[in-house]
Amino acid sequence: MAIKIQSKIKSYSVVNEEEEKAAQAAQASAPSPEAELARVDVVQMHESLERPDTLVGSTYKIKSPLFEHALYVTINDIVLNPETVYEQRRPFEIFINSKNMDHFQWIVALTRILSAVFRKGGDVTFLVEEMKAVFDPRGGYFKAGGIYMPSIVAEIGGVIEQHMKSIGLIHDPELDASTLALIAEKRAAYEAAMRAPSDKVDSAVAVAADAANETSSFPPGASLCAKCNTQALVLLDGCQTCLNCGYSKCG
Repeated sequence: MAIKIQSKIKSYSVVNEEEEKAAQAAQASAPSPEAELARVDVVQMHESLERPDTLVGSTYKIKSPLFEHALYVTINDIVLNPETVYEQRRPFEIFINSKNMDHFQWIVALTRILSAVFRKGGDVTFLVEEMKAVFDPRGGYFKAGGIYMPSIVAEIGGVIEQHMKSIGLIHDPELDASTLALIAEKRAAYEAAMRAPSDKVDSAVAVAADAANETSSFPPGASLCAKCNTQALVLLDGCQTCLNCGYSKCG
């Protein structure tokens, strides 16, 4: 059969009939994605899924100035489709324990509701933002690292976020190399300016700075960043710049 070539030939190759037949046979014998999915019988998270006898999980400690005793948050995960390419961990239940019994009722209610949402399946990551948006009318507090927590419920939401990141449900937007380099440069410049000798700095200010350094990994005097809720916003070259996430009011 003759084929008329109407375009310019840019390249060519010799077709080996045996190799072509072998490739076609391999393609025909390869299972389709639908057939592979049916063969594996992938199990998705749903409310009728029975609880296994053994679950894997992690326990996180929360020490808040609003509570006399620490809270211990345990999140247990169920492993779906183990030892297959579709294996994944999903939160299945949550428990919160503490010696403080003043808030026992709402803590039990919260854990039962969260566990029910986990077992329902679907996208459960929305719980993090909902809980982190809860504010205490008495005011929030700063945890270690200079991160502001508006309430104890918000910190429990932060623990759930940390756990979801560890099992791959939530992924942090990674800063590119240029942004990280810029943050490091800005931080070094700010710390160098703060170390400059000044006769106006008295001993009381120095003691306050040392105390601030104990609770925050960022320079003393840094203010709260509206983007990442971390006490890492400093004034440098006339512009407010966050040394944690790179946010800048100057763009």
